Amino acid sequence: MGTRLWDYWVEEALVKLESLKVLRSLRPIYLSKEPQPRNENSLELEGDDYEAFDEMQPWDRFSVEVSISDSTFQEWLLEIPSSGDEIACTDRITNHNVEGRYKKLLLFSGNDYLGLSSHPTIGKAAAKAALEHGMGPRGSALICGYTNYHRLLESCLANLKKKEDCLLCPTGFAANMAVMVALGNISSLLASAEEPLKKEKIAIFSDALNHASIIDGIRLAERQQNVEVHVYRHCDMSHLSSLLSNCALKKKVVVTDSLFSMDGDFAPMVELANLRKRHGFLLVIDDAHGTFICGKNGGGVAEEFNCERDVDICVGTLSKAAGCHGGFIACSKKLKKLIQSRGRSFIFSTASPVPVAAAAHAAVIVAKKEVWRRKAIWKRVREFQALTGIPITSPIISLVVGSEEKALRASRLEKGARVSGINWNPHHEHLLKSGFHVTAIRPPTVPPNSCRLRVTLSATHTTDDVKELIAALSCCINFQDVGSHCSNGYARL
Repeated sequence: MGTRLWDYWVEEALVKLESLKVLRSLRPIYLSKEPQPRNENSLELEGDDYEAFDEMQPWDRFSVEVSISDSTFQEWLLEIPSSGDEIACTDRITNHNVEGRYKKLLLFSGNDYLGLSSHPTIGKAAAKAALEHGMGPRGSALICGYTNYHRLLESCLANLKKKEDCLLCPTGFAANMAVMVALGNISSLLASAEEPLKKEKIAIFSDALNHASIIDGIRLAERQQNVEVHVYRHCDMSHLSSLLSNCALKKKVVVTDSLFSMDGDFAPMVELANLRKRHGFLLVIDDAHGTFICGKNGGGVAEEFNCERDVDICVGTLSKAAGCHGGFIACSKKLKKLIQSRGRSFIFSTASPVPVAAAAHAAVIVAKKEVWRRKAIWKRVREFQALTGIPITSPIISLVVGSEEKALRASRLEKGARVSGINWNPHHEHLLKSGFHVTAIRPPTVPPNSCRLRVTLSATHTTDDVKELIAALSCCINFQDVGSHCSNGYARL
């Protein structure tokens, strides 16, 4: 009953927007060298233009192998802040001058989970679009920046997420902001007076560890006096159920990350789906870290837990597993109209460049075709779990240190350093000097005294890469103690 009421409320909000003459429409500009526009699917390249591969190729390693200048390396060791100027003063990196002047590092801190950022098919799609049409865009999506390239990408993402439609945003951050603000606007649009009464507000229930973009979107809606905010304990469905039961407001929204970026744990999707049936709330998930890596088809966490129909709005990003840039909102056609009319971060942002949209579209196709990438990343997860005994459940591994000082020290693993009473092996070089790029995560990204090393695995890491990283970490972590004594299975240095 509750979800049908949401359909009614959204429809009524759209009617009000139309009566106020502020219901905004997208009007794609067709970019083609041909005199007559073709149908939407004609943009899809054929043959080798979307070439896929059955196994890892040499260029895939570029997604996890990076180089930093020697001066940057030394400044990092000494905790000297860098403005980035030193890289502008260096010569172009070539095979002839890297040795001795640059430090090669193996990346275990990125979000390019499938290694698609270096895929030639995706680069070719971007180059082709840039050569034919330039960079663009000409403006915001609602004015003249929205093209058939953007529309084609939206259609592919809607299909991936099993939703009626999709709306592209310049970033995932902007997507979450737009959703929260637009949903909050429903209360003011349907208010009986100039400002909504308390009973007319939207009740938003947010997981305590939700991403900053969700929090900022809720805060903006709250400042507009449209919402009442409830924060439930992280993944605590009993607490959420109690808050829902004790809330007198009719319009309820539950929003959560699907795979939490700093802790690597999944939202309890099945329990959320059951609560949705009982309470009739609108379920919004941020699937930034699950899209393309979870589920048989890469549809994300909802597909993994077989509850795609229970998710009303799925926010995602193209800057992580897709290896590109941008954000998106997969939802119903009615919700899309509402968000594109009231989501300020969408309305007032310039649209994504055309080559970026073309590259992201290619990434969606490649990610679906190259199934080996999803298999590879989950194999790395199982290997890390088996070799350390830490019960991780995703490619995001949270090694909690505690204080900020300990986190910075651990990221360098300095000789002779001491963290939480554990002596470092004075004969073992630290992570950075051993060639591993693993950064310390500090406030405000995480709460005080929960600073950590955030290790992320990629499909383009090898078994040997994982073994070497674990060997470097083992000098300061007793992996056998981690799984049995640490809450939530997070390693504590």
